[in-house]
Amino acid sequence: MKIRSKLAWTYIILLVIGIITISAYSILTIRSFLLEEGEEQFERDALSLALAASSFKDDGQFDDKIRKQAELSRYEMAVYDKEGIRFLTFPEDAFDMVDMRLNNQLLSELEQRDGSPIVQNNKQSPKLIAYVDLGQSDNRAQYLRISQDKSEYYAAVASIRHIIYAGMFFSIGAVIIVSFLFARYIASPILRLNSAALDIARGNLDRKIDLKRNDEFGTLADSLNHMASTLRADNEKLKKLNEKQSQFFADITHEVRNPLHTISGALEMLELANLQPEKKKQYMITARKQIKRVARLFEDIKTLQRYDFDESFINRKKIDLKQLIKEAEQAYQPIAQKKGLELIAKDISSCKVNADPDKLEQVLDNLISNAIKYTLTGTVEVGFEKKEEVVEVYVKDTGSGIGQEHLDRLFDRFYRTDKARSRDKGGTGLGLSVVKGILNAHQSEIKVESKEGSGSKFYFTLPILD
Repeated sequence: MKIRSKLAWTYIILLVIGIITISAYSILTIRSFLLEEGEEQFERDALSLALAASSFKDDGQFDDKIRKQAELSRYEMAVYDKEGIRFLTFPEDAFDMVDMRLNNQLLSELEQRDGSPIVQNNKQSPKLIAYVDLGQSDNRAQYLRISQDKSEYYAAVASIRHIIYAGMFFSIGAVIIVSFLFARYIASPILRLNSAALDIARGNLDRKIDLKRNDEFGTLADSLNHMASTLRADNEKLKKLNEKQSQFFADITHEVRNPLHTISGALEMLELANLQPEKKKQYMITARKQIKRVARLFEDIKTLQRYDFDESFINRKKIDLKQLIKEAEQAYQPIAQKKGLELIAKDISSCKVNADPDKLEQVLDNLISNAIKYTLTGTVEVGFEKKEEVVEVYVKDTGSGIGQEHLDRLFDRFYRTDKARSRDKGGTGLGLSVVKGILNAHQSEIKVESKEGSGSKFYFTLPILD
C-alpha cells in the first residue's frame, strides 16, 4: 500500500471513530437530559393534577371531570379513596389488578411526604409513575396516581438521532474526501523528494527540487538541492582530477620516452666497430645527460608526492632572506654572464623569516634558472620588499613574457608554454609545480605577472619574524 493510501485510511479511521464516539455520546447525553427534564415536568404536572382533583365536588360529574383532566393532560390517571382502594381509572385498560389497592408502605411514605409526589422511575419499567396525597379534598378521592410511557419523552430523541445520524454520515463522507485530499497534499512532496533522490542516485545531479515550502519538507528539499550541488561540484572536481591524472601519466610517458630514445640511439652508435673516439665520447656524454634528465624527472615526481602527502616535509627554522638571495645570486651569476645577461640582487637589508632554507633555495633556483633560460637579452632581478607584516620575495626578468592563455595552467605538472623548445632546453616540466608545492607547504602561494614581450615577475609572500 502506498504512503498516500496509508495516510488517507489512517485519517479516515481515526476521524470516523471520533465522529461515531461524539455522535453516540451526544445521543446518550440528550436522552438523559430529556428524561431528567421530563421527570421534573412530570412531577410538576402531578402536583397540578392533584390540586385540581382535590377541588372537584363529590357529585355526579366527578368522574367526568377526572376523565376530562386525563384527556387534556394525556396522562394515565387512577384515583384512590382513603383506604387506598382504586375506584376510578382512565383509560380503563391502562391499569391491571395489581394496582387495585395501594400497599401500606406506599401509604406511609405518602403521609410523610406532606403533599409532595412520589415519582417512580424504574429502569426496568417502561413507564414513569407518580403518587400524590390529595390531603383535604372536597370529594372522596384521597390519592392520585398518574403515569406515562417513557417513550413519550424520547420522541424528540428520535428526531434528533436522525439529524445526528445524517450529520454523522455526511461528516464521514466529508472526512473520506478531505482525508484523501489531505493525504495527497502530504504525500505529494514526499513523492517528489523520492523521485528527485532517485534521479540524483542515478547520476542526474542537475535535478533541482522547487517545493516553495517553509516546513520540514522545504528544508529537506533545500538539503537535497545542496547535496546535489555539492555532488555536482565534487563530480566536476573528480573529472578535472581524472583528466589531470590521465594527462600526468601521458606526460610522464612522453617525457621518459624521448630521453630513452636518445639513450637507445647513443648505445646503438656506441656499438659500431669503426666509431671514432670523439664521436664515442660525444655519444657517451649525450647518454649520460639523458640519464641525468630521467633521474631528475623522477626525483621531481618524488618530491611532489612528498609535498602532497607529507605535511612534515618542511623543516622550518629562522633564516635571513638577505643571505639566501645573495647565495642564489652568486650561484647563477656565471650562468647569466655566459648568456650575456645581467643578474641583479637588489640591495636589501636583513629580513628574518621562519621557513625551510633548503626548500626556499630550491624555489629560488627554479625561478632564477627559468628567468635566465627564457630571457635572451636584458636583466634578471631577484630580491624582496617588506610590506607591513609580510615580505614579498620576487624574481623578475626582461624576457619574452608569457601569454595570458597560459597563466592559469602555468603551475600544472608537465605544462609548457612552448613544449618543443622547453624540451630542447632540458627541462622536466615540473619545476614550477615543485615551486608551488613547496610554497603551499609554507602556507604561501606563488603568483605571476606577465605580458608577452614585456617580461615576467614571479613572487610570493612570507610572514616576517619580529
